[in-house]
Amino acid sequence: MLSSFHGTTTVGIVVNDGVVLAADKRVSSGYYVAHKVAKKIIRMDDRAALTISGLVADAQILGDYLRVEILSRKVTLGYSPTLKSLASLISLILNSSKYYPYIVQLLLGGYDTEPRLYSIELFGGVVEEDYSATGSGSPVAIGIIEGNYRRDMSLDEAINLAVKAVSASIARDVFTGEAVDVVAITKDSYREYSFKLR
Repeated sequence: MLSSFHGTTTVGIVVNDGVVLAADKRVSSGYYVAHKVAKKIIRMDDRAALTISGLVADAQILGDYLRVEILSRKVTLGYSPTLKSLASLISLILNSSKYYPYIVQLLLGGYDTEPRLYSIELFGGVVEEDYSATGSGSPVAIGIIEGNYRRDMSLDEAINLAVKAVSASIARDVFTGEAVDVVAITKDSYREYSFKLR
């Protein structure tokens, strides 16, 4: 499992009104803390975002591919691609590169016809989820989410649950730390928050 090899914690939660993505801010290289203010949620457009777990450069390149695909579709066809088609594109890229892999585990979340969250694995496996977590702190985070998740919770409740899940990972996982960034995406809005922990 990739999450045992790469440090970070990211989570995604789908509720009726939208999708919440959250991530810590620590970048580690082995046991060395290389950076304390990294942004691990990449904005794709006003309705989609991607969380980073694994090698940052690999994830950034994949994020660039997606942004170009979204822009290309908007310009040539007049509409944005669905989240499922974006997840499929990343899956094809990862699978075609399996002999020289991108070392990533990603969450793609957003709103097209409804809120959606896709978990995308190292070699291109894609699963649509109601909630998911990636990175070394994911076992702690997923335990928090599973015990408190409801599809009908409000967006604010989902934000609080995501922050609680990443915060629990910060307390228990040496590779997760500093603060929590959150993105909330609904049909009509894309909002970003940052929570500093005591």
